[in-house]
Amino acid sequence: MINDPVLINDWHPVATMKQLTEKPVLGVRLLGEDIVVWQADGQLMAWQDLCVHRGTKLSLGKVQGETLACPYHGWTYNQEGRCVHIPAHPGQTPPTKAQVKPYKAQECYGLVWVSLGEPTQDLPPFPEWDNASYRKILCGPYRIQANGPRAVENFLDVGHFPFVHEGILGDQAYPEIEDYTAEITPEGVLAQGVRVYQPDPYGTGIGDTVAYTYRTYRPLTAYLRKESQGPSFSILLTITPHEAVDSSMWMWMAMNYGHEIPEQELVAWQDSIALQDIPIVQSQRPELLPLDLQAELHLRSDRTAIAYRKWLNELGLTFGTA
Repeated sequence: MINDPVLINDWHPVATMKQLTEKPVLGVRLLGEDIVVWQADGQLMAWQDLCVHRGTKLSLGKVQGETLACPYHGWTYNQEGRCVHIPAHPGQTPPTKAQVKPYKAQECYGLVWVSLGEPTQDLPPFPEWDNASYRKILCGPYRIQANGPRAVENFLDVGHFPFVHEGILGDQAYPEIEDYTAEITPEGVLAQGVRVYQPDPYGTGIGDTVAYTYRTYRPLTAYLRKESQGPSFSILLTITPHEAVDSSMWMWMAMNYGHEIPEQELVAWQDSIALQDIPIVQSQRPELLPLDLQAELHLRSDRTAIAYRKWLNELGLTFGTA
């Protein structure tokens, strides 16, 4: 397991509940650890993906009633992770040390969240989730060979819109980023009044300067809201840190307009944005995000990134940083 107390004691998405419904036993990778996720009787379980007998992955096993059976020798574990049956010795009570290592798991926003330690925070908020006027669409996961903080910082950066996403989120004829505010708050990083010109921000065919509010709730979870008197659009981004430079990005979009647009069209739009970002972020060097503000050049248009790096430094994050 990667030894970073900040992330070990945090919640991370590892799968969708739909995936777990379609396949009752899932193997996932989180912070350098193999995890088996399964459910029985409406309860979610997340364990170290390791049978205590011969080290086989339990994620290759089967759910039998309210138990999980190892595929190698059939050792069977109950929901508390205790071995309750050894087929080769059916009359023997399994030893007390025949216990898998359990982790915490819960469902939220249609995702399975796992913590490898003792969570110090609640799950990140998604303000539009319970608002029926907003349509919510999950996009991803997008696998990226980069560390989580680099991916989050890219999400917070509007200066790349005219160049990486020209014709969609920006226009090279209007690259200027007006001054805005960014600060570290008790809830994380808050950036307000982040304005950028977009060629068609609301699907009307008319270009306009759009204002964004950005929030970073946790080191690997961020949120944006496109401010408007009428149409409103937001994204909750959350990252699964598989390894130091191997991540998955999940994006929940929420919008209170365009309900007639087919979901697959909106997902395809977000897919195209992600596919433009991924090669750029993967190419960044150093691969680890520098927290020393002298290590890279910064301008006032980078205020959100500067605040994010300062905040990570204050938290003591070591994973994915230099």
